[in-house]
Amino acid sequence: MAGNLTIGALLTQGIGRLRDAEGPTGGNLGGHSLDAELLLAHALSMSRTQLKTHPESVPGHDRARRYGELIDRRAAGEPVAYILGYRDFWTLRLAVSPAVLVPRPETELLVERALALGPDGRAQVADLGTGSGAIALALASERREWAIAATDISEDALGMARANASMLDLGRIEFLKGQWFGPLMGRRFDLVASNPPYVAEGDPALQDAALKHEPQIALAAGPDGMSALREIVRSAPQYLERRGWLLLEHGSDQAAAVARELVVRGFGHVRSHRDLAGHERMTEAQWN
Repeated sequence: MAGNLTIGALLTQGIGRLRDAEGPTGGNLGGHSLDAELLLAHALSMSRTQLKTHPESVPGHDRARRYGELIDRRAAGEPVAYILGYRDFWTLRLAVSPAVLVPRPETELLVERALALGPDGRAQVADLGTGSGAIALALASERREWAIAATDISEDALGMARANASMLDLGRIEFLKGQWFGPLMGRRFDLVASNPPYVAEGDPALQDAALKHEPQIALAAGPDGMSALREIVRSAPQYLERRGWLLLEHGSDQAAAVARELVVRGFGHVRSHRDLAGHERMTEAQWN
């Protein structure tokens, strides 16, 4: 980025750089204006509102150069959340790093359904594959009486989740290392939620520039993307209370397959829900 440019000119340059990086074949660098605004606000230590109300201001050379570096990282496909070091999810601001999957807005649907199905009073709740802690922390922020256990196979991910819990003063969540139900032997829960990996290992989407920066262990799950979902469904009954709920996020084309697994395993009240884009994004079921 050239020096002595106004905020407005820097923003225009940044948007153009991201658009050029996407190229004529498209990709996953949509939302150029929002990305450029977020990165410029971060580089200048300003709010997006301040950017819009002071477009004629000329930032110092060092800050303009820093913005150029951030734009270059985004143009190379690095997620904005990793560049900023945080992602807003539910009503929370979560620290994120390449050790964890970037929380998606679609996962808020899982939180909504958990709050709707879980009891208002005390409850035992588990979040499997917690990553940054997004689901567990969102539930804990809304239901102070819920006892929540969150598991993850990655120690780095658990470290990030614990840091978020401490930062948000939600330290009562129990974070345990292990895969899915592994650390929860002998325990039963009123509700279990999970956003496991559900992309097929050979899916071309995994070659997307942005996804290459995220932990593959949190994205891919076997040749059809269903291995983690199947494992959770088949193990869940021994960890659920009678009439306990299992909530699973999955791919937009996997609702029917997940529902079949649940029905065959003996679950009832199986129901899928659509996200804001109209995709069947999560399925819930009750253990009878």
